[in-house]
Amino acid sequence: MDTSSSAPSGSLAREAIGLRGVLFQSITHMAPAAAVAFSIPFGISYGGGATPLAVLIAIVACLLVAISIGQLAKHLPSAGSFYTYASQGLHPSVGFLVAWVYAFIEPLVAPLLFLNLGFAAADFFHREPPHLAADLWWPWVLVGAAIVFFLGYRGIRVSARTGTVLGLFEIGVFAVLAVFLIARADHNTLSVFTTKFANNPDFKGFSGVFAASVFTVLAFIGFEAAAPLAEEAKDPTRTIGRAVILSCLLIGLYYVLTTYAATVFTGPEKMVKFATGTGWEGLGRAVWGGAWILVFIAIVNSTIANSNAGSNAATRTWFAMGRVRLLPRALATLHPRFRSPRVAVWLQLIVGLVVPFWLGFQYDPITAFGLVATIFVVMFVPVYIVINLSSMAYYWRKQRAEFNRFLHGVIPLVGVAAFIPAFFASAGIKVPGLRFIAPLSYPPSRAGLVAVIWMVLGLVYLVTLYVRNPGRVTDTGKVFLEEPQGASA
Repeated sequence: MDTSSSAPSGSLAREAIGLRGVLFQSITHMAPAAAVAFSIPFGISYGGGATPLAVLIAIVACLLVAISIGQLAKHLPSAGSFYTYASQGLHPSVGFLVAWVYAFIEPLVAPLLFLNLGFAAADFFHREPPHLAADLWWPWVLVGAAIVFFLGYRGIRVSARTGTVLGLFEIGVFAVLAVFLIARADHNTLSVFTTKFANNPDFKGFSGVFAASVFTVLAFIGFEAAAPLAEEAKDPTRTIGRAVILSCLLIGLYYVLTTYAATVFTGPEKMVKFATGTGWEGLGRAVWGGAWILVFIAIVNSTIANSNAGSNAATRTWFAMGRVRLLPRALATLHPRFRSPRVAVWLQLIVGLVVPFWLGFQYDPITAFGLVATIFVVMFVPVYIVINLSSMAYYWRKQRAEFNRFLHGVIPLVGVAAFIPAFFASAGIKVPGLRFIAPLSYPPSRAGLVAVIWMVLGLVYLVTLYVRNPGRVTDTGKVFLEEPQGASA
């Protein structure tokens, strides 16, 4: 469908999707099935049978920042999303640095999931007919990249509808399997929500739980992905907030259900050896027999859906930054018919191919996945902290009549505190006197160094802009939605 008539020249397609579309943008960005099969099991290697507690910690932390995002989106519906919030709430220079982080990390969502797709499919087709070579992961990266490019190029309506269908399927498969596992478990127990079974010898007790929370937080990253679609959503001042909160809460409960089911069925004391990816395959075989193939299909489905959602968020962020000339103006170029940011979509395709091939061949696809995943957490967590602070500052400074001590004071501050342990663990920072926070092992422990290098480059660019063209920095606070949108469908 031609959407160009619904938007002014140079604008994204206005009112193209309603609550369902933006909700599943966030849900699929979290990749529920892939997160259950890969991200959370990375955490299980640290937290063992206490990983369900790490999931609860992640729910609380992410739900608090989701509330802050919803409050900011009420007044600041923008494709710039996070950087617009930080610029308006704190300072344009902070908004720029948030944009700098987002422009680096969000485009890595697709390559991260292409790696996931690559090693999952290679493993499957090595063990099953036609028994291909075990290291033949890279063709699947090409397949995934081609699908995501097509969806992104055709515009947000096609992309969002596809995401909704894929999201419903993957959630359904793992939720039903979780119910079967709980019913077949020998001992259902709530003690998995304590540190009793955090039995990794190097990460016992809360140190294991907080190390695991690095990867349970990773499983949630994406709940905020509805925000960059504000200029394409119906009634964005209401829709965006609802989408980020609902996606965080609903998928959080789904993660609790699936992680608890895997733990009690396997045995909490044995979970520290739970295998990434193949662990859930084994659970599927144990209770469904040959129907376990649905688990594999759901994982593949999830990688495509997550890549698609990540690409949507990344290209809209690049579009917004190109529009205010923080990045090359060409990134704000739109397709005349589909209203998709076509140059940004092409650039996302290039990043989606270069990163998996570079890191996948330098290490191996699973190690590369773990490294990129940790970079996500160490860079996204500070952004979440900034958004909490932005909500508090924005309402105190610019919406004083609406300021609520609990909603704009207590919630943001508690949200900041909730993310601190995961940040120190992912960044590889040892905190004197806090033995329960332990850095990760190599190579994920190098994520902090990557973050520092990127931020130093960002600071240099920021100073250069202030000297040569400070208006580009202050433009991070602009909201380009000229008029209120219609009611949500």
